[in-house]
Amino acid sequence: MSGSVVVGHADAGRAAVRPPLDLRVYLVTDAELCGERGVVATAREAAVAGATLVQLRDQTGSDADLIDVGRRLRAALHDTGVPLVVNDRVDLVSPIGAAGAHVGQGDLDPTTAREVLGPEAYLGLSVQSVDHVDAALALPDGTVDYLGVGPVWSQDTKPDAAPPCSPEVLADIVRLSPWPCVAIGGIHPPRVAAVRHAGAAGVAVVSAICGQLDVRAATRRLRTAWEAAQ
Repeated sequence: MSGSVVVGHADAGRAAVRPPLDLRVYLVTDAELCGERGVVATAREAAVAGATLVQLRDQTGSDADLIDVGRRLRAALHDTGVPLVVNDRVDLVSPIGAAGAHVGQGDLDPTTAREVLGPEAYLGLSVQSVDHVDAALALPDGTVDYLGVGPVWSQDTKPDAAPPCSPEVLADIVRLSPWPCVAIGGIHPPRVAAVRHAGAAGVAVVSAICGQLDVRAATRRLRTAWEAAQ
């Protein structure tokens, strides 16, 4: 998290009814992989081609830089209807005008994140084990909206990621979780069916879209694989 001072919402403990997110094809951005095309153009192309949710992830940029990119990204997604969430930097959700945030096991704890976000914004939580789900079940009602599970397979885009948990653990987590689960880590079109058959609500990808020569075609392949797996 950044060092910004944040003010919690007085009504953050109240569980709000938030419409379910469409997690089918969840793009997590990577500025380095996006290269000259850039995060905003990449996400826009993916959204037009079938991505259903975009997460802005930048673990090194300044608050000012992330707010700038986030606002341009939100504007680029506006007419697509695809929501934008922010990785980790919960205090920047409001300045960006994003729909919510996503936190990991080593980020701001979900209860505090919910206090910062208030009751209307979405909050996703990364988990890697059944124990993590057990801990999430002890959170106050309305704290989180979905779980990001993974990495499921080995991946190269996040050096500090946890070890792969396997499709079998993904299925165990899905069975235990009262929240929809989106799988991440090492996912490309041939693996989408295994994720859907495990009961997940979608696939989250980085390199399978970011940095691809044809972003729209890469996104369509993932979306087609998801629909075909039904």
